[in-house]
Order: sequence, then C-alpha cells, then structure tokens
Amino acid sequence: MQALRINVVLFGIGSVGSALINQVTESQQFFQEKRNIDLRFPIITNSTLAFFEKEGVKNIWEADFNKLAIPFTITDIIAFVKNKELENVIIVDATESAELVKSYIPLIQNGFNIVAANQSANILHIDFYKDIRRNLKKFDKNFLYETNIRAGIPVLQIISDLYYSGEKITKIRGVFSDSLSYIFNRFSSENVPFSTILNDAEKKGLLKKDFKEEFSGIGIARKLLVLARELGKEIEFLDIKIESLLTKDFEMPNVKSKFLSKAAVLDKDLEITKILQPINHVLRYVAEISIPENRFEVKLVSEPITSAIGQLKETETVFEIYTQSRGNNPIVVHGDNSGKKETTIARGILTDVLKVSEKIKIKEAIWL
Repeated sequence: MQALRINVVLFGIGSVGSALINQVTESQQFFQEKRNIDLRFPIITNSTLAFFEKEGVKNIWEADFNKLAIPFTITDIIAFVKNKELENVIIVDATESAELVKSYIPLIQNGFNIVAANQSANILHIDFYKDIRRNLKKFDKNFLYETNIRAGIPVLQIISDLYYSGEKITKIRGVFSDSLSYIFNRFSSENVPFSTILNDAEKKGLLKKDFKEEFSGIGIARKLLVLARELGKEIEFLDIKIESLLTKDFEMPNVKSKFLSKAAVLDKDLEITKILQPINHVLRYVAEISIPENRFEVKLVSEPITSAIGQLKETETVFEIYTQSRGNNPIVVHGDNSGKKETTIARGILTDVLKVSEKIKIKEAIWL
C-alpha cells in the first residue's frame, strides 16, 4: 500500500523549526516503512517570507529558502494549497506569534489541521478559545499542542484521557519550570546565596530570554491557564493568583546582566523564608489548580522533602494529578529536561504531527 502523504506547512524556521525538519528528514524512511506515512514540507515560512515547493523539502532546503523565499500572506498559503490540490495538510506553528494565531480559524475553515508549540491560542480570551473549538468540531479538524506545557512528557494527553474517560480530576500541582526547579533545588539543599545560584544558572544556560516572566510567575501561570481550560474551566489569566518571586521594591531590569547584578537584594528575604521552614522541608515554586475550591495559584511553598515535589533534583519538573478515585495518591508525571531544549520541543511537535497523521489515516480507511 502506498504511504499516506502528509503535507506539513511549517511556520517558523528558528532553532525549533529547523530541528523539526532535520528530525523528519532523518526518519523519513522509517515513517514510510513502519507507519506508512510520507511527511513532506511543501511550504516553509519565517515571519515574512515563504518558500513554496511542491515535492517537499530536500537536503538543501536552507539554501533553497534563502534563494527562493518570497513575501506571503495567509491567503497565499491557502491559495497555494488549493491550487496544488494538497491533501492531509497540517499547519505546524513553531513561532511565538500572537498574530499568526489570529489566522487559525480561517485555516481550520479551509481544511487545515494544526499542531502548535505556540501557546497564544490557548491563553487568549475564552471566547476565542471556544470559537476555535467550535470550528474544529464543525470542520472535523485536529488541534494538538502538547508542547504548550512541557516538551518530552505527555501531560496534556494524560489529563485528556482521564477527563474524557469520566475520571474527575480534583487537583493538579507541580513544578513547571526547569530553570526555577534547578534554582530552588540548589537553594534548598546548599548554604549558598540565592543570587549566586542565579548566576550559576545563567552560566549553565538555564535562564531563559523571557526571564522576567519566569521570576514574576507569569510564564508558569500561562501553562496553568492551558491546563485549567483543558479541564473545562472557563477562566481568564487574571483569575490566577500569582505570587511573584520579586519583592515589591525590586524593579526588574529588562537586561539579564543588570538583573543578575541587582539580584543580591533578594537574598535576605529568601534566606529568612528558608530558615523559617519546618524541619525536612524545602522551598519549591509551584503552580496549583484546585477544582473543588475553584482556586488557581502560582506561589512559593515549603514542601516536605519526602514528597514527589520535594525530591526533585537538578532541572527536573513534576506534575501531580489528583483524581476523585485516587484520593490523596496522585498520578505523578516526571519530566527529564536533559538534552537540547529545541530538539526536545521539535520531537514533541513531531509526536503531535504523527498523532494527527494517524487520525487522518483512520478517517481515510473509513472513507474507503
């Protein structure tokens, strides 16, 4: 049987998008032989230019893009797909663009499935969030976004499986940030100033470019919002109570080097917090959803060292999923954040692309 052609339209050729293309190229034969799927990239774009190629990406795609890419609009993308009669089309959004997300609904209406690392579609106003779902249902299309939460571990898949099996999820809590996990794991176990650990984290490449959102709790709150809506909670970002790690009188610089040079002002308060903990407790920066109490929080907590959250090491992350039937014995999902982040995210995107491809295969078989 001939392999099913899947046409991937890739938005974003930064480190993640490029890693995705390389992973598909390296595994192309495997996908064809073992999964009967032929993944192709007829369109590749950056923020302003698009490279259109009917036969998909070859090993010289970067050179082709630099030489042949042209300015484009979403209308151009839709027109090209229709003119070339491309079927089984999956949009991959490997950008951080809020503007691109505004085109999701017309893309769905024109027959495109979507896989997104971009979080924007799931954290904008709830009306937009619901409108996307209405159109997905109406046009029978798929939208997967596992890497919105944590690349490399299927948190959303586990939650979705539990939710749609009728299992009542009562609470989700955990450490969602690998960089803050590293920082508080060390701070809790070593007699070292908080600011010193921050500088060590920067040397290890753990402080993200959006470090302001990380330390203010905003980045983690966005992940919590995605999870809460996945559980059917129609909340907005402002419904989340965020306890920033920064003191009120600490003005957050925009430049990372300036932030690190000023970070010593945080040392005293955090050291006092650590000292005042109960014995055999450690500090962790957690996100928590409590369904019965309708409570959504990001906060610094003192955690027993024997708990799943208290036992974290290095850059590990963890999600505790509590259900009605399991009571106080949560499902614990650990994240191992070793390896290059962009490679892990790309692999997560590819996993979602393959899931959508399998759904398309099943639909094709039913039609036949």
